[in-house]
Amino acid sequence: MKQTTRREFLTGGSAIALGAAIAPGLLRAGKVSSSSRRVFVGSHTENGILIYDWDARTGTLAPAGVAARIPSVAWLTCSRDRDYIYSASELDSFNGKPTGEVASFRVVGGKLEPLSARNSAGTGTCYVALDRTERMLLAVDYVGANAASFRVKNGKLSEVVWSEHYTEHGPMADRQQTAHAHFASFSPDNRFAYINDLGGDSIHIYRPDPATARMRPAGIYRSAAGAGPRTLHFHSNAHTAYCMNELNSTVDVLEWSKSDGSLTLVKRIELLPAGYSGPTYGCDTVISRDGRFVYFANRGDDFIYIFRADAKSGELTPVKRTNCGGKMPRNFTLDPTERWMLVANQFSDAISVFARDPETGLLAEEGKSIAAPKPMRILFV
Repeated sequence: MKQTTRREFLTGGSAIALGAAIAPGLLRAGKVSSSSRRVFVGSHTENGILIYDWDARTGTLAPAGVAARIPSVAWLTCSRDRDYIYSASELDSFNGKPTGEVASFRVVGGKLEPLSARNSAGTGTCYVALDRTERMLLAVDYVGANAASFRVKNGKLSEVVWSEHYTEHGPMADRQQTAHAHFASFSPDNRFAYINDLGGDSIHIYRPDPATARMRPAGIYRSAAGAGPRTLHFHSNAHTAYCMNELNSTVDVLEWSKSDGSLTLVKRIELLPAGYSGPTYGCDTVISRDGRFVYFANRGDDFIYIFRADAKSGELTPVKRTNCGGKMPRNFTLDPTERWMLVANQFSDAISVFARDPETGLLAEEGKSIAAPKPMRILFV
């Protein structure tokens, strides 16, 4: 029987086609100035990586072509020096095998030069994460319920070194009939790795070895039944983490143990407004560099919820819900100046740009909308 992908489950919407004029002189030979950057956008289309130019002076995002004709890109990540980019393609088959694709590129003159393309461990590869030594990459497969690791050398990926298949499932019949590996991350000290299993209501904890790209089990965190832990992000205080739960639109505020990598629930936060009973899918998290503000995006009701964070404890105080500028926010991020928030609204075929006040953390009520087919990820380089 054919497995239903989350794309098929979350049925689509119509496009917003509001273009933006290209700001002149943004990039010189692919290098950036203090106010201009190149942006790569992962797109769930045949032209999977798109190029945009960003001007932080005006908050202008201008389309500049296709960077890579690689299909169904669900996520992008990059090296610290921005010289290499890694992608996850959410496919049912690649190179004649029933897996998704993991690929790497060198950034040359603001464009992408292909370096390697590998089979992941299963179908529906939706996320990749680079460890802090940049010698290993983790990939997770949503439909196939697998995680896999690769060695990295000069931006090139090895074949799969380690893999694991997850089999647990939660109580929500239409979304948790199987395990669904969704997200990978590394602890602030790089001694632990985490795989979020949305279908199994758990976060698997490992001890990674960057030299070999192998992983050893180190524990597990259990969310509430039917919560669907989607993503995990660490606060800059180096002991707090936030787990976004997709299926019930809650956030688990967690205490991270540096000694053994374990996660302990401190508080569970409800994101939905009182009385809301429509479809809902928690999405992702953005934390400001100074750790003072944390943003959560939710789909269905389509909003961003702003919280003030205590710098030492990581405790969250709600500030305001605000609109995300479109339908089904898939990814969102602050620009390098943190004066703008960019939101990839998947079902609107658009990226929305909102001005941000760095002192209050508030976002403008109205933003700009730039056409982008099925945007999945916004990456500044």
